[in-house]
Amino acid sequence: MSNKTGTKARLDDLDRKILRALQADASQSLEDIARQVGSSKTPVWNRIRKMRAAGVMGPSTVILDPEALGLEACFFVLIRTSEHEADWQARFLATLRARPEVQEAHRLAGDIDYILKVRVANARAYDVFYQALISEVRVFNVTALLSMEELKSEPSVPV
Repeated sequence: MSNKTGTKARLDDLDRKILRALQADASQSLEDIARQVGSSKTPVWNRIRKMRAAGVMGPSTVILDPEALGLEACFFVLIRTSEHEADWQARFLATLRARPEVQEAHRLAGDIDYILKVRVANARAYDVFYQALISEVRVFNVTALLSMEELKSEPSVPV
């Protein structure tokens, strides 16, 4: 496991147990976590602080249900571009960061340059997103794939 500086954090079994407990439910009390991992509160708190400082953990957030919020359509957007200059990439990244519909964005190796995970209410809302995207940055080809059913979505990473 490497942090943002690229160095790998050294984690022992207790650290991994703590991380698994936090990934399962970060809102649980320190006492509950300590009980689960077979330790006491103070060592668990010290390890959590150390892992945060090392960049192993980011901020605590809440996982929302998109469908309960009316965001029923999930599109995977494949983007090919002939633009690879630094200024185009910076503008593209700024555009993605400014769009709350974009849940994930990855730069790829191979025939497709980028893949986006876009969550919107419906196809019409996707078209609004698409029109805004292509008005902001020049792309060669965009292919949108509608997810018919989410079979697995796991926010936790294996530790």
